[in-house]
Amino acid sequence: MKAAGTGGIKNFPVALRPRERLLALGPQTLSDQELLALIIGSGSRGESALALAQHLLQSGHSEYLIQAEPAELSRFRGIGPAKACQIKAAIELGQRWSHKSLSARPVIHTARQAAELLLGEIGHLDRETVRVLNLDAANQVIAMDVVSVGSLSSAPVHPREVFKKPLKRGAAGIILLHNHPSGQLTPSEQDIRETRRLAKAGELLGIHLYDHLILGGNDYLSMQEAGYFCPAPTGSTEILKEVK
Repeated sequence: MKAAGTGGIKNFPVALRPRERLLALGPQTLSDQELLALIIGSGSRGESALALAQHLLQSGHSEYLIQAEPAELSRFRGIGPAKACQIKAAIELGQRWSHKSLSARPVIHTARQAAELLLGEIGHLDRETVRVLNLDAANQVIAMDVVSVGSLSSAPVHPREVFKKPLKRGAAGIILLHNHPSGQLTPSEQDIRETRRLAKAGELLGIHLYDHLILGGNDYLSMQEAGYFCPAPTGSTEILKEVK
């Protein structure tokens, strides 16, 4: 959603105002720009909060907002210390809640449950990143590992890096997750090839690759469910049997 450079959001048609859209359709329907505008709250110097949000998002990928200090954000036109602190507080709260969901060591029965653990964290990133959920024999999450962070279109994956920590932890199985910055969920030929390679490596190591999930925006694709690879014969099919 593009914002006009001048005028407040109150001058927008009601159907285009982020707050009204959130109330009517839910937060999951809003763009990153609209959500950031709601956090910013009000515009400045003739620019709407939507325009300010657009300037921030155009400054770089979303990792920039996560890593930038409040003082750095405050240097943007219209973003003073108060708005910068609001942005950083919202990001920190989201990250804490995301980590709490993992620290609770949930039991994973479906691909959707696994995807929902990380959709909010990596589904909207502008760089590909690969994560691995480590599961015990009861399908409970032991830990989550960051395997790699790549460029705009790819993140390197090597079986050694994928299975290194799960081996040390005695994991019974893993679920691989990575995001597509484009939002397109269709796996690439490289995705398919590497997934099959990892599944075979897992069989040799005694650690099942239960699934490989591709995340994009607010949605996901299960490569196991879609038939792009056959999971190991023991145990793997049971964990995701409820997926529809």
